Amino acid sequence: MVKLTPELINQSMQYINPCRERELDLRGYKIPQIENLGATLDQFDTIDLSDNDLRKLDGMPYLPRLKCLLLNNNRILRIGDGLHEAVPNLTSIILTGNNLQELGDLEPLAYLQHLDTICLLINPVSTKQYYREYMAWKFPNLRLLDFRKIKQKDRQAAHDFFRTKQGKDIAKEIAKKTKLNAAAVAAESNSGGTRMANPEDLQRIREAIKRASSLLEVERLSHVLQSGQLPENFFTDLQNGVTQNGSEGGGGIEVMEH
Repeated sequence: MVKLTPELINQSMQYINPCRERELDLRGYKIPQIENLGATLDQFDTIDLSDNDLRKLDGMPYLPRLKCLLLNNNRILRIGDGLHEAVPNLTSIILTGNNLQELGDLEPLAYLQHLDTICLLINPVSTKQYYREYMAWKFPNLRLLDFRKIKQKDRQAAHDFFRTKQGKDIAKEIAKKTKLNAAAVAAESNSGGTRMANPEDLQRIREAIKRASSLLEVERLSHVLQSGQLPENFFTDLQNGVTQNGSEGGGGIEVMEH
């Protein structure tokens, strides 16, 4: 992994892309987190951070010129709440090949008033039921989703659906799952540290998912598998059937509902 330093930023390729926009190329360095982008002096319309090792989209300085973020093939699980304040004029964000899980995890993007292009292909969230309907409803300015145009009739149908009882129930369920994921992340952060999983660890987690006795346990283990980060004492707790709040569970670590 390479730290994103001002020196790396200044040494990286800078050019005019086919859209005649000024672009900074930071691809393929396995950068673990966004930092020091203030060193760009807000001179770029596009920043390419594809093929790195980012897990959270945050740490952006105030870059009002920035219009496009390319984030293909990272490991992004979370989007920071203040993104709209850092890049207020962002129009396009490409997140192909990341680990965004729930529709509610995309909430921070909804505050980007000029955002009209989003790509979430090869993310678990893109396989969710009512995915396109939710996006058309939640993002009124969205023009392209996964490189497919959102037509006015599709947007109207989505708005009509989420006014129904079924649609309102689905929206509530989306919010509930988002809270569960947030609780899992917070619990891991407070557990005393994490480490990266090796291939043997990942195989043990896959086996644990096969033996899981509840949906919550499957979701919890799947989250760890996707992130590749193991909370401290993860396998000890898993073997002992200890829940996240420290009580004895039924054979796996569970995220306790609030």
